[in-house]
Amino acid sequence: MIARAFAASLVSLLIATPSFAAQCGGDFNTFIASFSREAAAAGISQGVISQGLGGVAQDQAVLAFDRRQRGTFKKSFEQYVATRVGPGRIKTGQAMLQRHASLLSRIERQFGVPPQIIVAIWGLETDYGKGDMGKLPVFRVLATMAHDCRRTELFQGELLAAMKIVQRGDLGFRDMVGAYAGEIGQTQFLPSSYIKYGVDYDGNGHVDLRHSVPDVLASTANLLKTAGWKAGGDYHEGSANFEAMREWNRATIYRKTIGYFADKLGGR
Repeated sequence: MIARAFAASLVSLLIATPSFAAQCGGDFNTFIASFSREAAAAGISQGVISQGLGGVAQDQAVLAFDRRQRGTFKKSFEQYVATRVGPGRIKTGQAMLQRHASLLSRIERQFGVPPQIIVAIWGLETDYGKGDMGKLPVFRVLATMAHDCRRTELFQGELLAAMKIVQRGDLGFRDMVGAYAGEIGQTQFLPSSYIKYGVDYDGNGHVDLRHSVPDVLASTANLLKTAGWKAGGDYHEGSANFEAMREWNRATIYRKTIGYFADKLGGR
């Protein structure tokens, strides 16, 4: 299971967005036309707008999922962690720590986040990039959520950020597939977080959170550092670093799972 199940918890990842005039509800095509004008006014090219929104339709399955996923964390910590952190995932994570030891050490020196925390998040989100990163068209998902009046401004901001990702050349349209709230890549960044925290750590001129392991791991660390992570500090419940992880996910049970997994990766 990937971070799409925690979409409601990820509001803390969002950066401030401008006020949007596109009216939610009503005719979907009228909404898209209005938003397209706003995107153009924000500097998005007509080519990106046309490819991203041309022929886009509402996805009722996305709305249905969003309405029912709010009870994700009704399990106890013990019940939840038993489904997420098993021997196989731990063993693979320890292998990833060894395989990427040099990269993770460099990231820790720069951002202060220990390798086991980064690898724990990576493993929980998409099984180290080998699992399900989501298969839904990001523009269709975000347009659907933006048209819905419950959080229209939030998701209009995400839709605009998704267009910026393409316009910057970080990802092509074929790579703009993700989860039920538009999360993208190996550690499931919402588009606004992609823009805000993404790091070109392999130095190729693009932030690629789908294919580049250096970009993925450094961007994850950058998010935590920006949120206040203190190098060398404890990360368990009650610590400052546990609070810093709220920027990753607000749910206490999920942050406890990250810490538990990190401990297991470190042999504790």
